[in-house]
Amino acid sequence: MFLRKGIWIVVIAVGTLLSGCGEKSRSTDKKVFRLNLDAGLTSLDPAFSRSQNNLWMVHQIFDGLVEMDSNLKVQPAIAKRWEVLEDGRLFRFTLRDDVFFHDHPQFEGGKGRKVTAHDVVYSLKRLVDPMTASPGSWIFNDKVVAENPFTAPNDSTFELRIKESFPPMLGLLSMQYCSVVPKEIVEFYGKDFRENPVGTGPFVFKLWVENERLILHKNENYFQSVADSPVPKLDAVMVSFNADRQTAFLSFLGGELDLITSLDISFKDDLLTKAGQLRSKYQEKVNLQSLPYLNTEYLGILVDQELKIVQGSPLAQKKIRQALNFGFDREKMMKYLRNDIGTPGNKGMIPNGLPGHADSSYYPYNPEKAAQLLSEAGFPNGKGLEKIKVFTGPEYKDLLEFIQSEWRKLGVELVIEINPGSAIRQMVAKSEANMFRASWIADYPDAENYLGLFYSPNFAPNGPNYTHYKSENFDILFLESLKEKDEGRRVELYKKMDALIMEEAPVIVLYYDQVVRLVNPKVSGLSPNALNLLELKNVDLVY
Repeated sequence: MFLRKGIWIVVIAVGTLLSGCGEKSRSTDKKVFRLNLDAGLTSLDPAFSRSQNNLWMVHQIFDGLVEMDSNLKVQPAIAKRWEVLEDGRLFRFTLRDDVFFHDHPQFEGGKGRKVTAHDVVYSLKRLVDPMTASPGSWIFNDKVVAENPFTAPNDSTFELRIKESFPPMLGLLSMQYCSVVPKEIVEFYGKDFRENPVGTGPFVFKLWVENERLILHKNENYFQSVADSPVPKLDAVMVSFNADRQTAFLSFLGGELDLITSLDISFKDDLLTKAGQLRSKYQEKVNLQSLPYLNTEYLGILVDQELKIVQGSPLAQKKIRQALNFGFDREKMMKYLRNDIGTPGNKGMIPNGLPGHADSSYYPYNPEKAAQLLSEAGFPNGKGLEKIKVFTGPEYKDLLEFIQSEWRKLGVELVIEINPGSAIRQMVAKSEANMFRASWIADYPDAENYLGLFYSPNFAPNGPNYTHYKSENFDILFLESLKEKDEGRRVELYKKMDALIMEEAPVIVLYYDQVVRLVNPKVSGLSPNALNLLELKNVDLVY
């Protein structure tokens, strides 16, 4: 115990070297990139990179076989090339020979050893091992062959075998869950690997004080380069965890932070116009980065009438669900509550920016149509309709209050139940909420990722079908789309499935989100992308 404390004191001393803030700390020749996250990390183990904050930091420390570029195209990473063989059922990857794990005392001589195809086999087997209990194990569910799906014919060749052709597979492999980890380090730490990560990425783990600070140092031996220039260019990355977004914003304006990735309602009107543009007084202090984000925000509705909680609920009736979809003005909501950050969610579950996004609106604002549907359902002007309860986190309270006021005009009374996000996720997984606010952020850029939320074998709690939507026709089309190699035909299948979902209305889509980042003007090389993945290896600071 004393030895562990002694090591901890040394690490704190290293952290203190980088802990200064403001312009005073910029006077050194070290390039330290500072950002704040408004929620802490739960793990730095790639197998548990479920939350956005987790995967952002995992991405700095680890690499996978492939990665996504800013245009959402799959690019080589640890693998330098690949072949798709046997009618799409075999993926053969050839690995680079210059990729090394970060230095660690458990390696011979304390120096990071070279990555081999056997490390890839170990990493993916670990991901799907029930003993690991990774939330990312679903990636390969029902896709890989039962016997030896991951093999290494030699040190530089990795092979993945799947049951049927599945065009999005390379995108799946780019997810942080599929990062390559070293067996000897994972086994040395066991569960404590979460706080002692060792990977191959552009930054090396140095310090993590939970809910306070994370420090990463430059990987001097990183294998990638950009335009023949070595990366990363930063010497270190320092992350603070301050839940008070207003305080973080003031720290950003004071030069103590280089990046803010979330806006608080308390300062968004001061910062942005109603059209989402940066106000003139901030234009020399802030670079605003914004582009469509593959994130659909929605209200989910349980529709499985075999569940007792659904039986007798007014939401069990399709016409009532449709009426609620027609019954509020999404354009007005986005303009006055979101400063037009995002796009009104009138065009189905597949977000703006993905092939399969609907060409026309399913549910434009139409209070007359909403009233007609309520009347047809037996509740003219909402008379006799029992109250509807929705569960949401505090950050969405203003949106739900707007919808509450809009539905009240129809005679529908909405009760807003505020709960912590973790509590709501647990309720939703256990099918204990008739209506809940949720979001689905794309794990990979393919509409299949969204449509899988409605595939009946994916019923929660064992899958992401939280509404318990079930349609034999939908399931047939879904399985057909998984095998379809022609992209145009697959997109048409996606649109048909999306139309089925919107007709049954197990969801009320609110909006398609938008990436918004506030960046220090002295930062270069930080490019946003539609997956909102934080890419720091190309970033530079000029002071």
